[in-house]
Amino acid sequence: MKPKISQLVSQLIVVFIIFASALFIPAGTMAWPAGWVFLALFFGFSIFTFTWLSLHNPDLLKERMRLGTSDQKGWDKILFPLLQIVLLAWLVCMGLDTGRFHWSHLPIWLQGVGGLILLCSFYLLFLTFRENSYLSPVVRLQKDRGQSVISSGPYHHLRHPMYCAILIFIVGTSLLLGSGYSVIVGLIGILILARRAVLEEAVLLQELSGYADYTAQVRYRFIPYIW
Repeated sequence: MKPKISQLVSQLIVVFIIFASALFIPAGTMAWPAGWVFLALFFGFSIFTFTWLSLHNPDLLKERMRLGTSDQKGWDKILFPLLQIVLLAWLVCMGLDTGRFHWSHLPIWLQGVGGLILLCSFYLLFLTFRENSYLSPVVRLQKDRGQSVISSGPYHHLRHPMYCAILIFIVGTSLLLGSGYSVIVGLIGILILARRAVLEEAVLLQELSGYADYTAQVRYRFIPYIW
């Protein structure tokens, strides 16, 4: 059964309002072209991805739309909301930096590079969604969906390609919006993701058959040749 379109549209509208408010209210102005470019790119990609999933993998789309599950790991019930708080703080920081106080002074060409980096993050995110039908937003072993180890596509190179894409997304968005200082806030989120990756792998090693062999074959978590 496909997810309800009305529910999907409602979630997108709510997220758009939150993102736009977190950016433009701290900025103190709506005349921020880079902010609008980011929102157009981000929600354009979101609509494309949700449409693709609706057509090709509706079960994953339903999983992504779930707000919580009873089998979500207890520690993730703390880390997941914390990541959302850091995300909001990161957006607010960009608004304050670029729109109101002008702490950063990035050249326009570097903002253009940021836009290209952001598009690269979208591409890696899409490859990850396309490859992994068990890409839940929360940490849980999906016994109800017959979860198995994924080792193809980007998972052939990284154990957590989505976290890698998020790292690229943070850097690209910060540069696109002209906020060097927001990279620092974003890195706090990356540190939380790193801790989450370690805890998540402990669960998978214990509960998911074949994951130990997979980690022996794929060395890096989400930073190639580093970690």
